[in-house]
Amino acid sequence: MKCPGQDSQYWKPGAIFDAKCPECGAEVEFFKDDTTRRCHKCGHKFLNPGLDFGCASYCQYADQCIGNLPPELLAQQEDLLKDRVAIEMKKYFKSDFKRIGHATKVARYSEQIGKQEGGNLAVILSASYLHDIGIREAEQKYNNTAPKYQEELGPPIAREILEKLGAKQELIDEVCDIIAHHHHPKDVETANFKILYDADLIVNLEEKHKENPISPEKVENLCESSFLTETGKEKAKEALMNA
Repeated sequence: MKCPGQDSQYWKPGAIFDAKCPECGAEVEFFKDDTTRRCHKCGHKFLNPGLDFGCASYCQYADQCIGNLPPELLAQQEDLLKDRVAIEMKKYFKSDFKRIGHATKVARYSEQIGKQEGGNLAVILSASYLHDIGIREAEQKYNNTAPKYQEELGPPIAREILEKLGAKQELIDEVCDIIAHHHHPKDVETANFKILYDADLIVNLEEKHKENPISPEKVENLCESSFLTETGKEKAKEALMNA
């Protein structure tokens, strides 16, 4: 069945309209389901100003429904994915506010570090929200939340969540790979892994620091020896020295 929003039998007056080209000002005719049109006068291609990108911003079938998605809309899809992953993480942990809070803090640091270090924020933030998603299963199966059990049990749960959300296979595979060894860096790691690792380490150290304050000297040593990114080191020093 065709999406009612794009089926012409449901269209109302105004479904076909003229829009001014942002380059030359010429009138360009748009149908409501056009994602882009090219100006007949100057050749400039621009987005349909009247197109409602609401469902298309997250729907996995949007490209089939309204044609090839423009880069602007693809960016919106990835940006919205992290928010939907966050919601699914909260649903999964339910009233376990400690773990929800931990994942949220890790995501916040990941975003800050990622904006400085580069990397794919859709991957980084999805991994951040889901990095400890296996901890509940570890408790039930092994009565133990050791990192190795989280890394073993987390990826299948994360994969199921991301597949349900319609994430791209490449993103799913990378997120699951990060989760599968997020406490154990390899000799060579991606920027996305390093950013998640550092963000998680900052939050873990903050939590320990609240229980047993870490001396400034030890903070300095930890930052120099344990972090994988320069921004991670800086953020850790700021968080722990000012705590």
